[in-house]
Amino acid sequence: MPSLSLNGESSFARTQHQEPVQSRQFLTFVLGEEMFAMPIEDIREIIEFSSLTEVPLMPDFLRGVINLRGAVVPVIDLSVRFGRAQTPVAKRTCIVIMELMQEQQGLLLGVMVDAVRAVLTVEDEKIEPPLSFGARLRADFIEGMINIKDRFVVVLDVKAVLSVDELSTLIGMAAVEELSAPSGQ
Repeated sequence: MPSLSLNGESSFARTQHQEPVQSRQFLTFVLGEEMFAMPIEDIREIIEFSSLTEVPLMPDFLRGVINLRGAVVPVIDLSVRFGRAQTPVAKRTCIVIMELMQEQQGLLLGVMVDAVRAVLTVEDEKIEPPLSFGARLRADFIEGMINIKDRFVVVLDVKAVLSVDELSTLIGMAAVEELSAPSGQ
């Protein structure tokens, strides 16, 4: 039963006027020993890792391409993109299919991760700002941090991590380096 406050307003009326709590959903996943999260709004689907086709003259972070229902989808090894060792293919290895907008057009991109954990709904005020020091990632790759049971999960800024312009530049640089390397190496 609603109660009446000292100012004459009922508790029911007060709850009706409260601001709605803004929240977002994140997919959590593992790379090595660390847990990361990315907003789900750009995620199209998650598929089991089966095989991919390697493409010559590509940088190490571009593991290859897959055929996804007739579409050629490049697959990025997120661990290598972060300057770490290549993701070993294991039983729980997944490819997260992202749909990113580039010049008013959707672009499919696969992201290889060790394992997918869960989808979390997190209130905006619970997302803490990124640390300015100590992170083992480029600062522009981190959108924030989520504290889950005294463990921090790094929220990735997908637009920065998967910047199509930056990836295209890196791919072009890798091709030039490969072509200019002396033969026999």
